[in-house]
Amino acid sequence: MTPPRTTLLPRPRAAEVLPDPAAPRRPWAAALRATACGAAAAGPVITLATGHAAPPALIHFTVLANLLVAGAFAWSAVRSWRGGPPLSPRLWGGVLLLAAVTALMHHLVLVNHGGPAPGGGWSATASLLLHTVTPSTVAADWLLLTSPRTLRLAHIPLWLSAPAAYLALVLARGALLSPDAGARYPYPFLDVDTYGYAGTLTQALALGLLFAALAVLITTVDHLRPNVAGWFQHRRNRISPPAAGGLK
Repeated sequence: MTPPRTTLLPRPRAAEVLPDPAAPRRPWAAALRATACGAAAAGPVITLATGHAAPPALIHFTVLANLLVAGAFAWSAVRSWRGGPPLSPRLWGGVLLLAAVTALMHHLVLVNHGGPAPGGGWSATASLLLHTVTPSTVAADWLLLTSPRTLRLAHIPLWLSAPAAYLALVLARGALLSPDAGARYPYPFLDVDTYGYAGTLTQALALGLLFAALAVLITTVDHLRPNVAGWFQHRRNRISPPAAGGLK
């Protein structure tokens, strides 16, 4: 008995399956994320151009975190414009944690721990962008433009790998610099000359536990918050004009 003709046809390879051309583009989301990308990149650019940060700006956690946020927003804006899928929760959750750590560490710790106070002019502008504007835009994007209940507790170790890598970078840099070099450590609580390695690592471990608790809080809020992005999408579908023709 001859098998059906359909069984004789070769199956298409995964690489030959084209993306859905009818995927909805999200120009408004793309525009908002592109604007947020510019704001996140402006803070580091101003800091590097003015040179008001000491030690060099690129060793500051805030500057590196803002650069990562700018890259994530740029990628997300391109995907929104093309109608592609959103960023992975594993990536976006880490970006959200970095932004939250940046804001909270500055406003709750550094301003009360001998951190440099922003001056006027470009210094104040850069500080505002780095510590307030960028974290606020990340939080707004998360709450308004992403679907809830996507973050997982299993993602937290991956999110914490970025602060752990930064700690290793700071300690390695401080060990390589001459003891006579000024500003070997960018933050007072990571100053090995003052606290020694044991004290510095103890404070870093305490901060790491606080970061983990913050990540758990973010994940919990993500599972409790309303689906604002879905509501906007549903409302847009309701007011869109019906199709001109029937189904084909």
